[in-house]
Amino acid sequence: MSSEKGSNPIEPFLLLLKDAKHAGAASIVTQAMSAPNVYVFGEILHLPNVQELATGPHASTFQLLNVFAYGTYKDYKASTAQLPDLTQAQLTKLRHLTVVSLATRSKCIPYSVLLEELAMENVRNLEDLIIEVIYADIIHGKLDQKNQTLEVDYAIGRDIHDNAMTEVVNVLQQWCNGCEGVLRSIEEQINRANTFKEKQNQQRASLEDEVINIKKTIKTSQQQDLDEAMVTDSRSDLALAADKATKKAPKAKGLRGSNPGKLWK
Repeated sequence: MSSEKGSNPIEPFLLLLKDAKHAGAASIVTQAMSAPNVYVFGEILHLPNVQELATGPHASTFQLLNVFAYGTYKDYKASTAQLPDLTQAQLTKLRHLTVVSLATRSKCIPYSVLLEELAMENVRNLEDLIIEVIYADIIHGKLDQKNQTLEVDYAIGRDIHDNAMTEVVNVLQQWCNGCEGVLRSIEEQINRANTFKEKQNQQRASLEDEVINIKKTIKTSQQQDLDEAMVTDSRSDLALAADKATKKAPKAKGLRGSNPGKLWK
């Protein structure tokens, strides 16, 4: 049970508010706004008995709860006359929440903006506050003292006011449109790649056919040269044989005619 409370620090206040009414509910709401580790208030704000605080003697507490849920320290300063005074714990909490809101809008926040939004004049105190926010694990980031900026890597989500739902829907629609655009671009690239691959395959097949034809032509030419060489060799052999025969015939006649007397002897 304790681990569940540790993971959801607002749960004890929800249980206490279950049967609380009027002044009792306002007191519990005030405690929740001061409690460490409680940075979202939507569940409390939407409870019927808390909604009842919107009118009557505890209306200012309900309005302050709205500031903690959706607003910033600057919003509080703009409505100080209608809101209760902040305790030190509430002041620190609201400044923490203001840093979170700024971190969701920009990943690099100048010290000058933080000093103005938090109504702080001392940079040393500002850096101490930012360190508290980082250690509270509601933002992840680091201080760039050289450039006087807070570099944000992550920030928790805050409660979303009903009036902001249209903007949220628009942002999500833009995100969906962007995703569809990326998908279309990927499909076009795939189609281009497939077309290029098909052309490459066709060129490869054409080149292979050309190589095969060239090989056949070379083989046929070599065979023709070989056949012609064999015919030439055969003709040369016949000519040589005929030449030899021709040379031998006159020699035999010469022998018979050179000494005719021997034939009659």
